[in-house]
Amino acid sequence: MNGLELSERFYLECGKPMLEAQFPELLPLIAAGLFGSGSECAGFDDEVSRDHDFEPGFLLLLPGEDVVDRKTAFALERAYAKLPKEFMGCRRSSVAPVGGARHGVLRTADVFTDKVGAADGILTVSQWLTVPEHALFEATNGRLFFDGYGEVSRIREGLSRYPEDVRRKKLAGSLLLMAQAGQYNYSRCLRHGETGAAQLAVAEFVKAAMHTVFLLNGAYMPYYKWSFRAMRALPKLSMLAETLEVLLTTDNEPATAETKIDMIEDAVSDVIDELMHQGLTKAICGDLEKHAYSVNDSIVDGGIRNLHILAAV
Repeated sequence: MNGLELSERFYLECGKPMLEAQFPELLPLIAAGLFGSGSECAGFDDEVSRDHDFEPGFLLLLPGEDVVDRKTAFALERAYAKLPKEFMGCRRSSVAPVGGARHGVLRTADVFTDKVGAADGILTVSQWLTVPEHALFEATNGRLFFDGYGEVSRIREGLSRYPEDVRRKKLAGSLLLMAQAGQYNYSRCLRHGETGAAQLAVAEFVKAAMHTVFLLNGAYMPYYKWSFRAMRALPKLSMLAETLEVLLTTDNEPATAETKIDMIEDAVSDVIDELMHQGLTKAICGDLEKHAYSVNDSIVDGGIRNLHILAAV
């Protein structure tokens, strides 16, 4: 049983009965679930994950004080704190997890302000272009077990995907970085004898390629340590995860470098095929830089299109 399943069981067997018995009037006004930081919120947890910040728990999200006052919220906090200290062999911690509260009673506005900088989840174009992708992932991952008020569901739905012009802007920038680092700078660094710089170029190519794959899937890339795991589960281009991992973990001796150059070109070719399949580019060539500018040219909003091509990466 993973952490998300543990959380839902804890809610259903302990939290829900407490709410129904002590706070029936609040049920139409709250949401319960688990999402945010922590591997368990994304279903990525394993035995190693249990060494810190892992416990039975869930979020109880409240609307503003004009709907649920402080006194009622405090009473709910106390009731949540009195839930069983141990559940299915896992103990609840009395110490706040690293990074702040991940479970318990919180205001919906505070949660989304912390994650994306907007209490109501409605982002400006500037925010869409600059909010870290892993923060959007954390605002929309996990699961809601109950949402009587509907506010949390509405916010999460609105944040669940990039607006199309923003997606294209981010995609154009990532494609350009892929082209510069992989198709151009990697081999040039090797010719200069700069194997360390060559590996930095590989790292930049891999990071940009991963962002590209997530964008082509219409998905958010999680925090870097979970990016490979999440990428392997994507429906499109997930096979590139193995290629990118090899690029990162092998040396740059001459024989290996030639293989890596071929692998980079193969990955670029796969990305171009997907760009063409989605109708995102009009370029007809193997030069990824040209495809990057073609994607940028397809952006409808002139204000976004005319920003520097790397403005969103």
